[in-house]
Amino acid sequence: MSKKLILLIERRNHLVARAASQRVALGYTIAPWHAPLARVDQGLAVLRYLKHHPFWLVGGGLVLAAFRPGHLGVWLGRGWIAWKVLRKLRDK
Repeated sequence: MSKKLILLIERRNHLVARAASQRVALGYTIAPWHAPLARVDQGLAVLRYLKHHPFWLVGGGLVLAAFRPGHLGVWLGRGWIAWKVLRKLRDK
């Protein structure tokens, strides 16, 4: 084999080993974030589901209104704010 080819093979082996060590280091760095990111992923899945099935939101609102009519205004205000935030996030 030529000297240039041997140098390329050695460089490739070095880079592969370096990439492997970087993957391990990244794994250790990201490990504490696994659980919080899983929760965020679950929350996004719920939001996607509610986006495709909005009748659950309406039904939940009706149940809430039936059981706590005195607090309906507070919950409607919170829902309105959440709706506006979601719309702004979706429009970006």
